Amino acid sequence: MTTQTADAPPAPAARRRVSSIASPLHVAGAVAQLAALGIVGPFVFTALFSVLGAGLGLLFLIGVGVLVLIALVYVLFALAFLENARVEGLYGFGIPRLTIRRQLRPGFGGMMRMFWRQAIDPAVWRAIANLAISTILGVLVVFLAGVVGSAAALTFAPLYASSAAADIFGIDVALAWAPVVGVLLLLASLAAIIGLGLLHGLLSRLILVPSREAQLATEAREAGAQRAGAIRASEVERTRIERDLHDGVQPRLVSVGMTLGLARQKIDDDPAAAKALVEEAHTSTKAAITELRQLARGIHASVLDDRGLDAALSALAARSHVPVHLDVRIEGRCERTAEAAAYFAIAESLTNAAKHSRASGVRVVVRRRDDGTLWARVEDDGIGGARILAGGGLDGIANRVAAAGGTFRLDSPNGGPTALEVSVPCAS
Repeated sequence: MTTQTADAPPAPAARRRVSSIASPLHVAGAVAQLAALGIVGPFVFTALFSVLGAGLGLLFLIGVGVLVLIALVYVLFALAFLENARVEGLYGFGIPRLTIRRQLRPGFGGMMRMFWRQAIDPAVWRAIANLAISTILGVLVVFLAGVVGSAAALTFAPLYASSAAADIFGIDVALAWAPVVGVLLLLASLAAIIGLGLLHGLLSRLILVPSREAQLATEAREAGAQRAGAIRASEVERTRIERDLHDGVQPRLVSVGMTLGLARQKIDDDPAAAKALVEEAHTSTKAAITELRQLARGIHASVLDDRGLDAALSALAARSHVPVHLDVRIEGRCERTAEAAAYFAIAESLTNAAKHSRASGVRVVVRRRDDGTLWARVEDDGIGGARILAGGGLDGIANRVAAAGGTFRLDSPNGGPTALEVSVPCAS
């Protein structure tokens, strides 16, 4: 299962962005990139259409055509990723990074839904559209570059021409007029090339940069998902606390009260029996205190605040009934919400591994990635078959991670292994 940024930018920032597009350095970079795309782009799109035709033609062969089309989908994703990186590197628009769609549901149906969602990803198709438009502009730039060369040759034609007229694109121009026509054509061609460079920046911004309305709508959806996840996570946590109190601590405390009542009745007639009952009540009281401590630790891990995620996970691994191989490599501290989400996801995974998976070992890997996310993966060698059930521990993980603005993925086929991945924004 996987769950997948505010006020409008001020006018000065918008003006700076426009001037950035029109700066000589960016125009020169755009022209150079367009020239390269004008040469390479047609071959790329010819190959894409050839693969598309092959995939459609092979659909009648079971599986072959589908595999070709699936491969094409990921080739398009790679091209879109490179196109976004190219435009972002040139202009620095702040284009959202493309991500590969994850499988939301188990089985073949879930996998096919994942491929379909990847195939219709609007961000990918916007990038491919921008690549196609840039290729067309690039072909024009290459043509105009040829015109510039011809115009320069025409300008100096009187110095080397042996006839009375100079030929350019099949048109004879008198040598007396050749320099004038050549200069005018040269200036017009250069102006057209610069115009194409400016047009490229403008079109790229319009196509690849989400509109303000789209950004606000996305932010509203993300905020709604986080709010719903937080509410659901609190409900699941409250239910778990009530269940633990009702099934564990409460009966033990009732037993302590009954034992002390019996001891009070026997304290005059049978002091030895009363003493034994008091000892029993004392033992039960210590067990109840231990359970309360464990329950409190499940609500809030104080070591997480005091010493950080690495120390908290080390303590968690030391208490685990299943051997845990811990591999934590993070520098500095993350936001408390992010650390808590990762910690409780790992804690619940270790609990499930001990109670349900029959695992003989668990591997926990935690990293702080370059994109500013806290990533954790928990994998056990158990029997698998874990499912997200309403009100269950995995449901609590999913909602807690969603409330922190992160993503959660569970892969647990029957027979194992079970792998759980969590990614949470790590604002420090």
